[in-house]
Parts: sequence; C-alpha cells; structure tokens
Amino acid sequence: MSARTIQICETFVSIQGESTYAGLLCFFVRLAGCNLSCVYCDTPQARVPGKPMRITDLVRAFRSSKAAIAEITGGEPLLQPGFNTLATSMHRAEFKPVLVETNGSCDISIIPPEAVAIVDIKTPGSGMNNAMDMANVGRLRRHDEVKFVMVDRGDYEWARRLVRRHRLADICHAVLFSPVVPTLDPAKLANWILKDRLPVRLHLQMHKMVGMR
Repeated sequence: MSARTIQICETFVSIQGESTYAGLLCFFVRLAGCNLSCVYCDTPQARVPGKPMRITDLVRAFRSSKAAIAEITGGEPLLQPGFNTLATSMHRAEFKPVLVETNGSCDISIIPPEAVAIVDIKTPGSGMNNAMDMANVGRLRRHDEVKFVMVDRGDYEWARRLVRRHRLADICHAVLFSPVVPTLDPAKLANWILKDRLPVRLHLQMHKMVGMR
C-alpha cells in the first residue's frame, strides 16, 4: 500500500456523538480493518477489507464538507501504515481538531501531537479486555480522552478501579463512561457514578439518540 493511499470503509458527515466534542458537525473517515471482535460491535462492516483512496482526496473531501471537526475511526485506524500521514494532512488542511478513535490495543504514541486521541479501554464485558495495551495509560496527553463502554455492574467496578488507581481524570481531558443500551440502563449507570462521586462523564451516543449513523 502506497503512503499516498489508505484503505477506507466509508466517509460521511454526521453529528459527532462519542466524545466531549459531541454535537458538532463532523467529517468521518472510517478506515477498514480491525484486530478485535467486541461482543457489542456496531460497525462489523469495518472488519472487512476496504477500498483504496488517495489521502489527498480525503483531505479535499474534508475541506468541502464544511464540518467543524474531522474524526478518523474504524475498525482500528492505527493498524494502517498511512494513518499518521492522513491525520497530519487533515489537520494541516484546515487547522481544525482531528479526533482519532482507537480501540486501545495499539500503541497510541504514533498519533500526531496535534490530534486528539479518544482511547477506548475495553472492559471485561467486551470480550476483548485481554487485548488491551495498558501501557497506553502512560502515553495519554492532557488533551486526550478515555472511554469505557460497559455492559454491567462488573464492568463499572472494573473501570472504577482503573480510574482511581491511575488517576485518569488528572492526566487526560476527560474520562467517559458509556452504557451498552439497552443491556445497561443509562439511569442505573448514572446513579452508580453519583453514589461513588467519580470524576467521570456519563456518556450517551448522541448520534444514535437523534437517529443518525
């Protein structure tokens, strides 16, 4: 694969819904390929081989979208050799925030310093917890975000221990706790957070709540 092209699943413009940037118009680049198989995966189409697209064409599409931000997601975007070139080029094109959503299994130090990493730390309920690169906790930067997706009380308690042990709220911009709906009632998760006074954000998938992809 040429450094000038990258394998993509799809591109689209929608409302960003899975970070502290939720609610903004966002240009999404979904890269193809993933090394995990989470039990609640909602993008199985990204696991199959994609189609090659020139990075310059993706940058041009971002410019013409008029979106406030861009997000590179997957699948797992860090698996592709052209990822760094794509992220850097998209930022330089518009000097707007470029978000990178990663599943936490790859070394996030390859993410350009100007990009915002949204690191999904897989809980036991995902079925992929053992695939995590927990050294990523030490690689987090002040503007990065961490996300825990939970299916039950066990996932919550596991994530709570990590938040406290590593003082995650002190080393990155935000810690997001997200329920797998309808498996875990958001109100129940909210009450757990309230009772424990955790320094985290209850996070719901805004784009799904308003009927968007």
